[in-house]
This record gives sequence, structure tokens and C-alpha cells, in this order.
Amino acid sequence: MNAHESINARTPLGDAVADDMALLRAATALTRDIGEARVGIYWPDMLLSAALGYAALAGAILLANPWQAALSGLVAALALYRALLFIHELTHIHRDALPGFRFAWNLLVGIPMLTPSFMYEGVHTLHHARTRYGTVEDPEYLPLGLMKPWSLPTFLMIAVLLPVALLLRCAVLVPLGVVIPPLRKLVWERFSSLSTNPAFRRRPPEGDFARMVFWQELGASIWALSLLVASSQYGWRPLLIAMAVIAVTAVLNQLRTLAAHLWTNEGAQMTVTAQYLDSVNVPPPGLAPYVWAPVGLRYHATHHLLPSLPYHSLGEAHRRLTAEFGAGTTYQGANYPSLATLIVRLARSTMR
Repeated sequence: MNAHESINARTPLGDAVADDMALLRAATALTRDIGEARVGIYWPDMLLSAALGYAALAGAILLANPWQAALSGLVAALALYRALLFIHELTHIHRDALPGFRFAWNLLVGIPMLTPSFMYEGVHTLHHARTRYGTVEDPEYLPLGLMKPWSLPTFLMIAVLLPVALLLRCAVLVPLGVVIPPLRKLVWERFSSLSTNPAFRRRPPEGDFARMVFWQELGASIWALSLLVASSQYGWRPLLIAMAVIAVTAVLNQLRTLAAHLWTNEGAQMTVTAQYLDSVNVPPPGLAPYVWAPVGLRYHATHHLLPSLPYHSLGEAHRRLTAEFGAGTTYQGANYPSLATLIVRLARSTMR
């Protein structure tokens, strides 16, 4: 199918969708000059987001006025959410693209929030694999659009428990796994990845990646145990507030996840074009996606066309592809106006 021909992008993707070769070729050709990760964007964005997040978190803990503390907590959740989502970039950028960025992000964000980068690296790329996307081997896919209506609120509410689960994992399960090998195997396979598919089992790490996992696990466990010891000595209030802020961040990310795809594949392998049409862009003029889908994730469908493109180039890629492919084409089939539109669409799909 030519990208300039009309396509009904709302057709169920279980039907055969041939690859739109014109779109795939154009996506690569039109973005060759914007594929470099820019140091002057990544570092300030991540550092400022983390600094604002921790400063606002301190305000939420220290401010006596409950309304001011709550507002500070909300700012902390949004800023730390943006800082945390750089974990997505770490899975795609070339190892040598940003020297020191992975280490700094883990030291400043990943380990303090008990989500070091190994929990996404080596996992998220499976979601982009041509033969895995949307299948039972995809760690990040559930056919939510084909499940029962109660599955959506359940999916959101599970995120509230994430801070407790991360603390339990890092402070208890990982240290116990050092002396109990079967527990270590279970924790790695089932509880070491930021995945949504409960059937996913993670393979053991190898080589340089295994060494990176060791140090990140060690750092996260030491930090988690330190939090518990300090809280037992000086009071639990700061930790509970921090966990509440992270819970808001987790719910926001879960809400974004609901709007990242249409979630209607029943497990069959899909062409790249079908994967694109099962993914979602929420392009301008809306401003809300800058909050709920930061670090380029408002262009999630375009990201599936060009997984290695840095987040700061996705907006320009979208503009170029929009200029090349007008209304009624394959490219326009993945564009939606708002988060509300997507959630309503998904809810209606479950009710069928």
C-alpha cells in the first residue's frame, strides 16, 4: 500500500496490514540529518528535571502548610517523572553517544528511585523486535483493548503499589537472593524488569551487562536499606511522602502507557506498518502531552518507525513526515487529538 493512498487506520489490526514501503523509506531518508543525540540537550534537561524534582520533594517534606506541601509534591512528581523517563532514551541511544550519561542518570535518578537502568535495558528493545511486538514474548504488551472493562482501572491502580514493591525488592528480596539461589532466579526472571506482560520471563544477564547489573543492584539495595534504617531512627514521614510522590509518578506513567498503543493485537506477529498503526502520536497543538508524555513520548508511533532517533528530534521528524504525507495516508493514521480520546476509545473497546 502506498503511503499516499487512503487507509482506514481504525481497521482492526488483526487483519493483514502490508508494510507501507514508501512510508518506511521516507521515514529513514527524511531524518538522516537529525539522528545525533545532542549533549547540550540531554544533560541540561535531565539534570534540571532531577534538581527541580528533588527540591520540590524536599518542599513536600518540610513545608508546614498542607496545601503548599501538596503542591510541592505534585511538582516533584512531574519533574521526577520527566527525569525518570530518560531511562527510555538509555535503551535506544548508542553506547558511545553520551559519555557518562548512563552513569550519571543511574547515580542521580535510577538508584535513588530504585529503578536503575538495567530494569529497562535489554527489555524494552524486545518490544521493538519485528517478530516479538504484540506477541506473548513482548514484555510490554497486553491486549488491553480486548480485555474486560475492569482491567483498565486495575492496570492503573497496580501502579500505586509500585513504590512498596520496589522497596521490598531492593531491600529484602535482592539481598536474600544472594544466599538463596532459587529466590535470586525468581527475582531476576519475574521482578527485574519494567514490563507489563505477566507471562514475560527474563533471561539471565551475560558479559558486560551482567557486571553492570551487579553494581546497579548493589547501589539500589544499599540505598533501599539505608532508607529503612534512617526512617527507623528519625521517623517514617519523609519516606512515606517520597513514596506517595513516586506513586503519583507511577500512576501518571501507567496512564501514559494506556495511551501509547491501541492494544488490540491478539498475539499474532505484525508488520512494521501494523505496529506503527497500533501505536499512537498525540501531536501539537495540544500542550497537555508535554506533561503526561514528556521526553518525546507524545510521538510514540513515530518512535516505533524510528527507534534510534533521539527524543529531541521526534518533533521535527513528525513535521517532515506530515508535510510529506497528507490526510488519509498511513502516517496520519496513528495521530490522535488527546489523551481523553484514547482512553475513551480503549474503554469502549473493552466494553465490546
